[in-house]
Amino acid sequence: MPLIAHSNLPSFSRLKDEGETILSKDRANNQTIRELHIGLLNTMPDAALEATERQFFRLIGHSNQIAQFYLHPFTLPSIKRGKKVNKHVKQHYQTFTDIKAQGLDALIITGAHLEQEDLQKASFYEELKEVVDWSYDHVTSTLCSCLATHAVLEFRYGQKRKAIGEKCWGVFPHQILDRQHPLMRGVNTRFNVPHSRFNEISKKQFSAAGVKILVESKIGVHLGVSEDLLRIVFFQGHPEYDTISLLKEYKRDIIAYLKKTRNNYPPFPKHYLTEQSKAILNEYKTKLLSSEFNISDFPEQLIKETLDNTWGNATNVIINNWIGCVYQTTHEDIEKPFMNGINPNDPLNLK
Repeated sequence: MPLIAHSNLPSFSRLKDEGETILSKDRANNQTIRELHIGLLNTMPDAALEATERQFFRLIGHSNQIAQFYLHPFTLPSIKRGKKVNKHVKQHYQTFTDIKAQGLDALIITGAHLEQEDLQKASFYEELKEVVDWSYDHVTSTLCSCLATHAVLEFRYGQKRKAIGEKCWGVFPHQILDRQHPLMRGVNTRFNVPHSRFNEISKKQFSAAGVKILVESKIGVHLGVSEDLLRIVFFQGHPEYDTISLLKEYKRDIIAYLKKTRNNYPPFPKHYLTEQSKAILNEYKTKLLSSEFNISDFPEQLIKETLDNTWGNATNVIINNWIGCVYQTTHEDIEKPFMNGINPNDPLNLK
């Protein structure tokens, strides 16, 4: 939570000049502290739906130990679900109609498994567009992950993603470009991020959309914010991933290969596995393809013990900063996105 400049102590001004959040007494007195209501639009496929749910819930729960959060998961009816997941959704998820009726302070939109370049071929295209359009007028800030970032860049800015050929997946080093933005406070200047995608929005496209790029790497932009510097937060990677997420995905790709729904045996995710783990998995591949092993012999527990998480701390700080920015600007009335006196075109007063 932010510091309150309740005296003329010089350190308050110095910290504010360095980019720290320092509220005046007047601003603090007008800020009503209440619970935050955050929506989670979960568009992930069945195999990853509940894991993604837990990942984002965990990130929000770790972000602030004082604030209270109500999380509201929902999905899109056009996404086909199996019987088990359909039951989970009907029992535990709200509908978009429910969400609109109750209102939200913030919204998170997950990625989705869609390898094809053209988003308009997705069954949920129009439904997702409706949620995005509604959120911009009714929610203080919307955080987008991977495909959601691609969708919003197309919906709002006319920037269509492009196929990159070989799947970009693994854990890649990134660096901060703007250290002064509130989302970057306390974040290491260099940190890793998991990626898993067949398509991208290029740096040139982000810039053409007026997006402020905050974090990038050799494989492209990871984090940016809309031209107002808060209302839409764009992640092109998957910072929410658990340590084991890429290993789970690798296993799912092997299963897809065995079922002949993909053409080739999957390559290893880059910068993720130790050399010893690669050797174990190569041996497993040989025995699997010779029918000595089956998928139940996949050495998940053995490999799991060797994996490092080099992105979680940075992600936690960024999410904590995002929650802080929402808290400082959202209205007491959940139906209004910003408190009185906040400029929607510059809610953090950074311009």
